[in-house]
Amino acid sequence: MARKPPRGLFITGTNTEIGKTYVAALIARALVSAGHRVGVYKPAASGCQRQGDTLVSDDAVALWRAAGSPGTLAEVCPQMFAAPLAPHLAAAVEGRELDAALLRSGLDVWLDRSDIVLVEGAGGLMSPLGEEEFVADLAYDLGFPLVVVARNGLGVINHVLQTLITAATFRNGLNVAGVVLNETTPRADDPSIALNAREIRRRAVPPVLAEVAYQATAIDGGIDWFALAGKRRTATIMAEDEDT
Repeated sequence: MARKPPRGLFITGTNTEIGKTYVAALIARALVSAGHRVGVYKPAASGCQRQGDTLVSDDAVALWRAAGSPGTLAEVCPQMFAAPLAPHLAAAVEGRELDAALLRSGLDVWLDRSDIVLVEGAGGLMSPLGEEEFVADLAYDLGFPLVVVARNGLGVINHVLQTLITAATFRNGLNVAGVVLNETTPRADDPSIALNAREIRRRAVPPVLAEVAYQATAIDGGIDWFALAGKRRTATIMAEDEDT
């Protein structure tokens, strides 16, 4: 595989439909506003919409626009499939195969035109990308720190910790920049939303970077995403008990 760009973040999630693309787009906008050339790459997308003879990934379009429309949509997402299935299964429905080499080499086009590249995975770390590999394999090979996006609500503590355990124990461990909690619905009657960040911070080593309010147009907190992308830290499973 060609050399990596100097900085990058791999945006993963604790599940599907948790606002991973939404958060990635907010990060892209923040980086563009800070004056950085931002590349955006979604190696594969399923559940794409057909427009004439062309498949279009709504996620890829959102990322592309947030980054200021660099390159082409085909470069943002070189492998698109219509069925709402794991990418390799969606490909099989169409009589195609998911190209494992292209998942990695598709990044190359962004190397010389970007200061930082945001890569969005499909689903969570253990979502399959074929019969023998997972999204975690792709994240490991690309080598960028992870930003773990989770739906802020009841159950998120377990979901985040399970994802961090996976990151820490997969192969030689995946680097984790931190966690972003995202409200995908109005706060309403879920008292856990006010407590989840605190509880995760007590139990996890990677930091909770931000809590994104429902339909927020920016991520508060003055996070230096460019600096985070340059760090190489190994995920640790859990924080030590303060009483021991």
